Amino acid sequence: MNKSGVTMFLDTVYPEKEAFLLSSEKLAFVGDAVFELLIRENISCKHGMNIGEINKLKVNAVCCEAQAEFFHTIETVLNDREITVYKRGRNAHIGNVPKKSSPQVYHTATGLEAVFGYLYLSGQFERIAELTKYLNL
Repeated sequence: MNKSGVTMFLDTVYPEKEAFLLSSEKLAFVGDAVFELLIRENISCKHGMNIGEINKLKVNAVCCEAQAEFFHTIETVLNDREITVYKRGRNAHIGNVPKKSSPQVYHTATGLEAVFGYLYLSGQFERIAELTKYLNL
């Protein structure tokens, strides 16, 4: 764990430019896992519930709708580079949209995941911790 409180599992970190140039799909793929881990950690540390109740909170927090809502919460604090990554992720050609979600919501969530993937892979853990403070769990 580094001083920001975000655990790093990578042996090496991509230089920021290299992370930025990764495909939106790869960034979203990694970002999905990073975001879910952050949610799990936050819920587990903040709530004294049993695992079944914690899992329900987690499922509700990582669904497309919740991720899209979270994006709108942090949208104004994202920097230009993060907005660019978000837009690339949002505009990625994703094949399957969940039946319970609209394409717009799903693409917004994918954009958010791309931002978290980009930040994680480029080693911007303090920025992830800063954005995580906006989570309302």
